[in-house]
Amino acid sequence: MINSLRPDARRNASPYLYGQETAAVAQVLESGQYGHTGVTEEFERRVAAFLGVDDAVAVTSGTAALHSALLAAKVGPGDEVVVPSLTFCATVQSILAVGATPRFIEIDPYTLCVDHQLVLEAVTAATAAVIPVLFGGRAVDLGPIHGELEERGVVVVEDAAHAFGSYNGTRHVGANRGALTCFSFGPIKNLTCGQGGMVIPRTPEEAQTVRRLRLLGVTQSQTERANATDYQVEDFGLRYQLSGINAAIGLAQLDHFDTTMEARRRLWCNYRDALSPLEGVALVDVGPQTAVPHLCQVRVGRRDQVFQEMRSRGIGAGVHYPPNHLQPAFAPWRRPLPITEKTGQEILSLPFHQHLTEADITHVVAVLGKAIETATAAPL
Repeated sequence: MINSLRPDARRNASPYLYGQETAAVAQVLESGQYGHTGVTEEFERRVAAFLGVDDAVAVTSGTAALHSALLAAKVGPGDEVVVPSLTFCATVQSILAVGATPRFIEIDPYTLCVDHQLVLEAVTAATAAVIPVLFGGRAVDLGPIHGELEERGVVVVEDAAHAFGSYNGTRHVGANRGALTCFSFGPIKNLTCGQGGMVIPRTPEEAQTVRRLRLLGVTQSQTERANATDYQVEDFGLRYQLSGINAAIGLAQLDHFDTTMEARRRLWCNYRDALSPLEGVALVDVGPQTAVPHLCQVRVGRRDQVFQEMRSRGIGAGVHYPPNHLQPAFAPWRRPLPITEKTGQEILSLPFHQHLTEADITHVVAVLGKAIETATAAPL
């Protein structure tokens, strides 16, 4: 393995490589073909086969995936998109990028995800799409209300940036034909390309639309353009093609994904066991039986003081995420969300990556306990 850094708890998250990634990238570099090539197309085929879907379209990032999916679903100016406030800001930025507006909704405080009732209560005549966020890797099953949403002209675009490899029932996330699904393959995701993303379309037409969008609206492939004197730009488009270099990393990672899945589940369960005797801490349950965990989060009182105590003791604590409806850029769509606001003041992400050992986890939990004691004893 090429992981030369000693596993420790100073980092909140860290990529994990298996060794074949370097050779895979070198092979692409030696070919002289660095852009969107057959390597990218092979990555798309392999991901589709892994998920059990007909097609998968690779793009440059998870944000690009969300943006492309919303465009493919014809969401645009004048439309509302229902979205939880507790997510990375990229989810909201993708809504603004198509000219739509976010309608922020509450989350379930135990899963940090949306549920059926919350979604249905938020849908209005202006709603064109719903973006359930599969927070921490936990699947969100809106299947029971897909029919009702479809009748109301509302498309489901899953933000599965945290959830590659997770299951929704007996099928992988992404294999739900009632939703467009978007994955992220950023540096610290369950599967990394260095940087990248993927759209799982519902129909061949959506797949064709996303492929055209990612190539600046050009309909001809790179090979077809090389053998012709002209090409056609038939639609608005963007430069969202995933390079063969990034795809090669993803292919190497995919070869080891079973190991990744089991390692991340084991780490999360080790945390669960270590945290169980600790008072004043509530573990956010990602459902490790079906999820491939991306985060390990707890809820604590006096979170900011606990966070600072842990950082001062060398532990890479983090916060995922500050609620978006409180961000200055999204102030025009702010509305009271008391559950999200309370949750946003309590959640704390513990170090979570495959470099960690059981001894690291024991150390993190011990420091967390001391940090809670110190924060509780301090005056308000």
